[in-house]
Amino acid sequence: MIEALKSDEIINKVGGRFKLCALIQRRLVQLMDGARPMVERNGRSDLELVIQEIMEDRLKPEFDLSDPETGAAMPELTARE
Repeated sequence: MIEALKSDEIINKVGGRFKLCALIQRRLVQLMDGARPMVERNGRSDLELVIQEIMEDRLKPEFDLSDPETGAAMPELTARE
């Protein structure tokens, strides 16, 4: 089990469990599509990489509330330098 997921710190960083889940899912898709990790892999899985990116504040969710088709909030990922 990934230790960071056992505490509420990561949940508070992104603003809730559902936002965390959406952020992890979006980033995993990006990694599977060939995006480069923002942290060193060091033999870690994609999920471990995403968690590390979030914990190091290299990734944050931004929600666009103006989706014209559905009107739903669409999570976008922003890399932090």
